Amino acid sequence: MVDKNNEIPVILLVEDDVRLARLIKEYMEQHSFVIHVEGRGDTAVQRIIGEQPDLVILDLMLPGLDGMDVCRQVRSQYENPILMLTARDEDIDQVLGLELGADDYVIKPVKPRVLLARIQNLRRRFQQKPENKVSFTIGELHISSNTREAILGGKPLSLSSQEFDLLYLLTSNAGKILSRDDILISLAGIEYDGLDRSVDIRIARLRKLLMDDPANPRFIKTVRSKGYLFLP
Repeated sequence: MVDKNNEIPVILLVEDDVRLARLIKEYMEQHSFVIHVEGRGDTAVQRIIGEQPDLVILDLMLPGLDGMDVCRQVRSQYENPILMLTARDEDIDQVLGLELGADDYVIKPVKPRVLLARIQNLRRRFQQKPENKVSFTIGELHISSNTREAILGGKPLSLSSQEFDLLYLLTSNAGKILSRDDILISLAGIEYDGLDRSVDIRIARLRKLLMDDPANPRFIKTVRSKGYLFLP
């Protein structure tokens, strides 16, 4: 969904904190976005599916339906980025959000310039199209950047867009150690700050989907103090 008059990207902000919603709306409109605000989770579902905004900013704690359930219900019918806001700095919230299909998360209190940077990085990543379509196979794992599919042992893996990007990055650099900084710069355009857990969470998710035992890995090996290595 784009403003047809001047091609301005449209964001649906699902946030029940009126003051915060107004702050985000005013800041994003200053940076060439159209912001629509929805204060309830239960009504947000139909709006996301029906309006198909360019990006959704989704609060975790909402009246009517929480952000986790909203994400779960819309993900199969909405392919654009979902950025989740959470006031709880707990791994379990981040894990659940990412597993349900959120593409990134920002922890409250939100700094508007940080939120803007994450939005811009998400939109860049979703708009990027590889110049060379590549398909390759490593053991039982087949990866196609053309169809953005990963198949293990003949069965397709259910990956979010960001999980696929991480898997593709790892497999296309098989045999090379990638640090968290390498991964975040490649996927999100930001440097690792020593606190961001999104890489570790997605690595754990990939291992689960690949049925990969971290103690005896077939695919992804942790290299202490250095990063991750996809075994060739």
